[in-house]
Amino acid sequence: MSPARRAIAAFTRLHGDAPSGVWSAPGRVNLIGEHTDYNDGFVLPFALPHRTAVAASTRDDGQLHVATVGDDGVVQQAAPVRVADLEPGAVGGWAAYPAGVAWVLREQGLTGGANLVIAGDVPAGAGLSSSHALECAVALALLGLAERPADDLPRIARWVQRAENDFVGAPTGLLDQTASLCCAEAHVLFLDVRSFKAEQVPFDAAEHGLEVLVIDTRASHSHTDGGYGARRAGCEKAASILGVPALRDVDVSELDDALARLPEELRPLARHVVTENERVLAAVELLRAGRLAELGPLLDGSHASLRDDYKVSAPELDVAVDAAKAAGALGARMTGGGFGGSAIALVPVERHDEVVRRVLAAFAGRGWTTPRTFTAVPSAGAGRDH
Repeated sequence: MSPARRAIAAFTRLHGDAPSGVWSAPGRVNLIGEHTDYNDGFVLPFALPHRTAVAASTRDDGQLHVATVGDDGVVQQAAPVRVADLEPGAVGGWAAYPAGVAWVLREQGLTGGANLVIAGDVPAGAGLSSSHALECAVALALLGLAERPADDLPRIARWVQRAENDFVGAPTGLLDQTASLCCAEAHVLFLDVRSFKAEQVPFDAAEHGLEVLVIDTRASHSHTDGGYGARRAGCEKAASILGVPALRDVDVSELDDALARLPEELRPLARHVVTENERVLAAVELLRAGRLAELGPLLDGSHASLRDDYKVSAPELDVAVDAAKAAGALGARMTGGGFGGSAIALVPVERHDEVVRRVLAAFAGRGWTTPRTFTAVPSAGAGRDH
């Protein structure tokens, strides 16, 4: 049963009536361009077919009632809270994500209450943006209930970012929200985060006999434990020292001179951001030319930079990448913020079974939890389902 149907069924059981509407948003894979978004750089994500759906209706008492339904059909309800009383720190756990969106939208005049029932199949804790899928779906639901337009997607993305940054306390950039809202089926989204100029670049791996294999390592990760924020602060400090608005403004031809002006501890951060932006631009040129099979070295270079310079990889991610490449993947890299989560591999279709076998064997040999694997197909962005 789809997330939308599960949300409708649970909503009807819980509230005794059908919802006014259902909105959903997808998780995402970032093909390349990691930790560049908060440096005003370039990213290249696509949406997953996995989605989070929100069945919703209005309330006339100003309260936000939020529930989530698990794969087993069990409904978990958060404590009701008045929209007027929402403040950072007032709501914890999973309920902070929808509450944070309601808090931001309150400033846009959306002060009414709502019943929200959430169901989804975006793997949680896998670095595939399950939290942003939830927040984007909630944002569209609350806007829809209020009969407010939801056509300014960059603005909605910034609202969701504020909910994540200021209410939940995760200092994320704009990649995930924008991908969930703006991606299109059979395309990757080439986004200049500074200008918000976006291009939908065709991406049909199957046409080239290839696939993007996602390897969810089951190694948990979090963006609220300080590691992500420390790197973001380091990038901002490096940009300040270099006298530029953001590290995006350092050209790769000027990198050596820029690194020489930075303290030793900031050089790896700057090197990663500058070279990662170049890898995104190179990947876009390959895709425009239909040369998908040549993406492999760019993926490999991205992973090495994230592992060695940015230091956000994890043993499970490194093993997944190495095993996939040893089994015939053309290239592989960690995807997402890091510290666990998922890796992706560009795999010839005929090597799929062998790549999966080698990855599972590598994890089993180390006594690690069996990873989850699936082929990622670029899918549609957020919208109304019913």
